[in-house]
Amino acid sequence: MNSLARIDWIAKVPGLDRLDAEARALVAARTPLVQVPKGGHAFAAGTECNSYLVVVKGCVRVQLIAENGREIVLYRVRSGESCVLTTSCLMTRAPYGAEAIAEDDVTAAALPGETFRTLLASSATFRDFVLAAYADRVADLILTMEDAVFHRIDRRLARILLARSMAAVTATHQELAAELGSAREVVSRQLKSFEKQGLVALARGRIDIVDRARLVRLADEAD
Repeated sequence: MNSLARIDWIAKVPGLDRLDAEARALVAARTPLVQVPKGGHAFAAGTECNSYLVVVKGCVRVQLIAENGREIVLYRVRSGESCVLTTSCLMTRAPYGAEAIAEDDVTAAALPGETFRTLLASSATFRDFVLAAYADRVADLILTMEDAVFHRIDRRLARILLARSMAAVTATHQELAAELGSAREVVSRQLKSFEKQGLVALARGRIDIVDRARLVRLADEAD
């Protein structure tokens, strides 16, 4: 990948596109573009963090897996966004505390840790980009935790189903449980309840939305 191609991706990332010529040249010269196939790991829990990741194409899901196997999706990193877990790990020199899975074929820019620290100290534009992304993600995580702790499981599940599709959701019960930070058995019971109420129809790896209007009303109900 030549430097011109690398500068092209920088120009497409809001915030980084405002880097001055010197900072942009440094990023272009030192940042390789890496490919992660669908289902592959961008990073794994417990491994060393050496790079600041910016997704150029595709989507990465960052999630925690407990010792008992339960999962919770923390956030997703989409095209033009940075992974704030890499920010935290680079700043504290700590290993990754979660894993990142490519939800489709992903291209990401991997800015080396030392270059990241150099730019953080020398470029106000780069620093603003990093801190703004960090602040936005922390706010999102607070909302995620608030949702998991204070809102009913039926309402939260209804919202996820509605957000994923107009008619049919292609997902396993385990995948939905990870989104909700709940157990697969809990999600399966709730989906069965939805089916009995005539809200959805269940099939293997697929959930058909039968009564979208009622599902919307459920999602909008107060807890």
